[in-house]
Amino acid sequence: MPAPALEHVFDARIDVAVPCEIGLTTAGQRRVIAITGGSVSGPALSGRVLPGGADYQTIAADGLTHLHARYVIEAADGTLVYVENSGLRFGPPEALARIRRGEPVDPALIYFRTAPRFETAAPRLAWMATSLFVATGARAPDHVALSVFRVG
Repeated sequence: MPAPALEHVFDARIDVAVPCEIGLTTAGQRRVIAITGGSVSGPALSGRVLPGGADYQTIAADGLTHLHARYVIEAADGTLVYVENSGLRFGPPEALARIRRGEPVDPALIYFRTAPRFETAAPRLAWMATSLFVATGARAPDHVALSVFRVG
């Protein structure tokens, strides 16, 4: 069987607030980061990220960060798409420490991959709920950049 191909769907800039640091729990270091807006553009979807979502993170002792973001995209035609995006971020300890302090880090130093899932009531975007997706990410001080691909 042939290996799956990747089809570029969209790029997103997800604007974020300063992290709310919960502290060290039995699961690891907990933090919640509010999503304040953003934009989406690409061959299959364009629009904006609505404010009100959040990224819920757990950081293990070795720096491995488990990400779980939930937010809504409003497509250019007004269609709403619910996003649930889980993934991993990992890299050298000094680079991860800079990210946690809100400092810029070269994305090439960080492994940042997610598997977004989508839900929508719009028939024209129903394919988003019946496909698998992967994304690459980069964290900047005030936003997250994602490139989302459909697994073919």
